[in-house]
Amino acid sequence: MKHLMLLLSVCSTMFWTHPAQSHALEPGYLELAPISDSEWRVTWRKPQVSGQPMAIDAELPAGCAPRRAPPPRFDGRAFVSGWVATCDPQIWEGEVFIDGLSSTATDVLVYYTAQDGGFARTFRLTPDTPAVALPAVMSGWAVSGSYLTLGIDHILGGIDHLLFVFALLILIRDIRRLVGAITAFTVAHSITLAAAALGWVVLPVPPVEALIALSVVFLALEIVQDEGRPRSLVQRAPWVVSFAFGLLHGLGFASALREIGLPPSDIPLALLSFNVGVEAGQLLFLACVLLIAAGLRVAAPSLLERQLQPRAPGKRGAAYLIGGTAAFWTVERVVQFVA
Repeated sequence: MKHLMLLLSVCSTMFWTHPAQSHALEPGYLELAPISDSEWRVTWRKPQVSGQPMAIDAELPAGCAPRRAPPPRFDGRAFVSGWVATCDPQIWEGEVFIDGLSSTATDVLVYYTAQDGGFARTFRLTPDTPAVALPAVMSGWAVSGSYLTLGIDHILGGIDHLLFVFALLILIRDIRRLVGAITAFTVAHSITLAAAALGWVVLPVPPVEALIALSVVFLALEIVQDEGRPRSLVQRAPWVVSFAFGLLHGLGFASALREIGLPPSDIPLALLSFNVGVEAGQLLFLACVLLIAAGLRVAAPSLLERQLQPRAPGKRGAAYLIGGTAAFWTVERVVQFVA
């Protein structure tokens, strides 16, 4: 797996140009829950921007009244409004639209509970697709597909999680040890994802996010120091380190899932689907890395071999880019909860 080391120099350039946060701006959140045949309880959360509500508004279909939210209140993280809307014709006969979303760089999650037995589904609206037509009837397959997609989106948007996996690829050269480490990481984050999402483990999000960034710094230090010194714990028992940090990363995944919410009628299916989506996204990332690495090895084998030697600029530069980026995130996140 040595040929992956130089690849990080290329990919880290993309990471470094990513916004200061390792995840996208906190999404908006719209929840629609049935009260009666024509009445809906609506909850609308808008992200804050410089202390003010983001310039977006949820708009219900034309047959609903009121279509827009009353003035919001600030709950410490976002601006929240709630109201009861009466829809005639039914809410699924039109589109829910997020006015102003196309001019932003964020998303809006629409959590919709149908009237047919309580099945729920989460839709992700983006600047390119700011509207959605709600289904009148939903099945368990719809719930599964929705949370599977959300899991994939979350892992591919979480650069800190991907950097951790990338650092494992660089640091662990033996294929059996690498498979064991990634498996341990998967098992561990699945455990804490389920425990935290179900409310069995409750920890404040900002310190957890800071520790996740610090775990990436730890692996970057291991890459730099992995040159002629006695074998560290990562080299002797990589699955132990991966499992320990996997528990931490699972809490980060769970924080996103708590924002989305779980359908009360089908929690196990939604939780399983989200976790499978996270794993699918992780495997997709690994496959892309390996394909690019194979292409680079064919295109410039001599260059790769030179840069992959101990103390080579490519290897050390990749480690410094990982560590520097993660260290910046660590400081940024610590400041957020101690300031």
